[in-house]
Amino acid sequence: MRTPAKLAKLTAEIDDRTPAHRDRAIDGLRALALLAVPTGHWLLGGFTLDTGGGLHNASPLSAFGALAPAGWVLQMLGIFFLVGGYSSYLSYRRRKGSVREWTTARLIRLGRPVLGVTAVWALLLPTLHYGLGVPTATLHTASTLVVQPLWFVGVYAVITALTPYCVRASRRLGSWSAAPLLGSVAVVDFLRYGPYADAMPSWVSLLNVLPGWMFAYQLGVSWAAGRLGRRGAWLLLAGGAALFAVLLLAFHYPASMVGVPGASRTNSHPPSLLVLALAAAQSGAAALLRDRLARLLRRPVLWAPVVIINLSAMTILCWHQTAMLAAAVPASFSGEVPGLTTAPDTVGWVLARMAWMPLFAGLLVAIAKVAQPLETPWDRTGRTRRAAAGVLAAGFAYFALAT
Repeated sequence: MRTPAKLAKLTAEIDDRTPAHRDRAIDGLRALALLAVPTGHWLLGGFTLDTGGGLHNASPLSAFGALAPAGWVLQMLGIFFLVGGYSSYLSYRRRKGSVREWTTARLIRLGRPVLGVTAVWALLLPTLHYGLGVPTATLHTASTLVVQPLWFVGVYAVITALTPYCVRASRRLGSWSAAPLLGSVAVVDFLRYGPYADAMPSWVSLLNVLPGWMFAYQLGVSWAAGRLGRRGAWLLLAGGAALFAVLLLAFHYPASMVGVPGASRTNSHPPSLLVLALAAAQSGAAALLRDRLARLLRRPVLWAPVVIINLSAMTILCWHQTAMLAAAVPASFSGEVPGLTTAPDTVGWVLARMAWMPLFAGLLVAIAKVAQPLETPWDRTGRTRRAAAGVLAAGFAYFALAT
């Protein structure tokens, strides 16, 4: 049987196995948000090569501020948290055990892949350095990149644990239950950027971490509970877009949705009000386009990739930086390779990096085939191995965060 015929058969089988009640639009939104993460990191994350052959992180945004609007499209964590809140509400409502049992099961499912990737990298570090001669600088850079997306999992886990409170808030206030979170972030932004900014301690910005990312999650809970209609969706879309424009033009928020080396302000770490404005607009658009997206995903050829991506969600989040490093680290031994180890400060670099991205995607697929078991229950893994994985993960985290 030829490859096209095999693919057609596979897509048809996936479509046939999909339950009729499955919300294809929600899965499609999640897949879109998932793909935006590696795409953004691969496009906006570059390297420079020192005289000793070590790789260091660099960003094309330092030289090309015009790339900032790309971040407005690729920054889809708002959609991810929106869909997360939606799915968590449905799962919470269907639970058969206690709230504690439900929460524990959700957190374990999030923690397994993180523990796996960090434990594997703890074993890779000495192998790369002593076995293959990879410079220490490169190992520090690699560790930072691997840990970089994992902060999101930690925040998501905390918010997931707060799902019962989100459900209660939604029952009382509907979609307006997200408004206090928006107001909280606005107050903190006023404190850290307003007339009293010089008197504020540096830690005040951390107060935005939880409400900043919980905003879209709370909207998702309300959406799943039937408390966000088309009128509310239009309000979110129009209000979010208007607030986004005002913050950029009148209050001079940074245009980039991700951190730029050397910049005094950042929108995403921790999230600023601009991030919530974008999340509001994205959430409104998602709610308005839901039915159209659901109809589109009834086509087996479009639905099959969505299913595959959703089944590998945590693997994609945890291993996509490793895929890029799998290309960049070997290339560093050859010196300056355009788009991989050269400074991201020319148009040529941008074009070269885009040409490398299919290779990154192929490497991620190959890695995912090996790493996928880390996302499934570790039924055959005894306590000793789990404890060893925990120790290795802690060691890697110390190496990554202490450098």
